[in-house]
Amino acid sequence: MDSDQRTAAAPAIVKADALRVGTGRTRRFVGREHGAGVSYFFVDNEPGEGPGLHRHPYPETWVVLEGEALITIEDARLHAVGGDTATVGAGRWHGFVNSGTGRLRILCIHASDRIIQEFLDPRETPPWQDQV
Repeated sequence: MDSDQRTAAAPAIVKADALRVGTGRTRRFVGREHGAGVSYFFVDNEPGEGPGLHRHPYPETWVVLEGEALITIEDARLHAVGGDTATVGAGRWHGFVNSGTGRLRILCIHASDRIIQEFLDPRETPPWQDQV
């Protein structure tokens, strides 16, 4: 094994600040950039905040770490609190909002090595993201 292969395979910590989206508290981990088969958002939202309806060509799983979330999956509404987990299948419109009075910390795990999102309202599409 040459030195380039050893370097590429070396374990590494990805610092939170390297994953930060803009100046906010949300972090975005794109697995492909780190040799991982999954990607995620770590979201830290104030009451009333959350992404608009969107979908992915792969499943997404949410783990509520702290707070309360109202998760929308097409016509269904789910109330989740710290410790709860929910999953949405590929291609289904979904979103969530902080429905509590404190901060919502939620891990949004994408079953893909890159994040691909299509927003129902295209004006909500972030400039950094891959398109469907």
